[in-house]
Amino acid sequence: MTVRAALKQGIAVLSDAGVDDAAREARLLLAGAWGVPAGRLTIMQDESVPPDVQRIYEAHLRERSGDKPVSRILGRRAFWKGEFFVNADVLDPRPDTEALVAEALSAPFSRVLDLGTGSGCILISLLGERPAASGVGTDISEAALDVARRNARAAGCTGAEFLLSDWFERVEGQFDLIVSNPPYIAMDEMAELSRGVRDHDPHHALTDGADGLSAYRVIAQQAGAYLIEGGRLVLEIGWTQGAEVVALLREMGFAKARVLPDLEGRDRVVTAVWPG
Repeated sequence: MTVRAALKQGIAVLSDAGVDDAAREARLLLAGAWGVPAGRLTIMQDESVPPDVQRIYEAHLRERSGDKPVSRILGRRAFWKGEFFVNADVLDPRPDTEALVAEALSAPFSRVLDLGTGSGCILISLLGERPAASGVGTDISEAALDVARRNARAAGCTGAEFLLSDWFERVEGQFDLIVSNPPYIAMDEMAELSRGVRDHDPHHALTDGADGLSAYRVIAQQAGAYLIEGGRLVLEIGWTQGAEVVALLREMGFAKARVLPDLEGRDRVVTAVWPG
């Protein structure tokens, strides 16, 4: 089978399964099975697909037809300016979170704390843009921290330290920037998530098992002790949570609390300054 025929087959399979942008995803899956850049397939249209690659590709198509995300099938996800290894132990980075990175980079910083770092994509992306800075990423999952360390090594990020900690539990020192994409899905909203999210992202990274605001309460109460004067707090939120998170921060003495949109115009980030 040629590349052209394999892509045609893949597009048909994925389209029948209701996958959006089937052409793009078939290309990614074939390239991933072959271990070549997806863009290279354009000049390989008449080449024959090796049998072992064809078998892997067809297995990928079956997985994607069952709602498994491409990033979970291939084990990597493009985010900001890099590519990150992901597995079942970490949240799959999404483009919405790039709004948090952009806001964090809107002002200088030298030391950053990333609460609930997961794959490390936020911290590593920030330090990649600010090579002179350093940072700490915390998580309650040692398996997640292993993923973050792997990603840091792959990115050549030497300024990141990863720490097993329940939020601030083992954090020491002060920072001029704290960032977090905490679990913010309310428990009663979990059933509404797509299967690709609900079945493949770790639940502890999605929901607090309550109203979706538990992490923000902890961060609002404790972050001030770890921020220098004028230090910034930048948090990802669910698109309906802006007013509640801003109120929590103002109650704890933060100033200049405001809500910012993502690329689709939905509320996605809350930022504030310490002290009030």
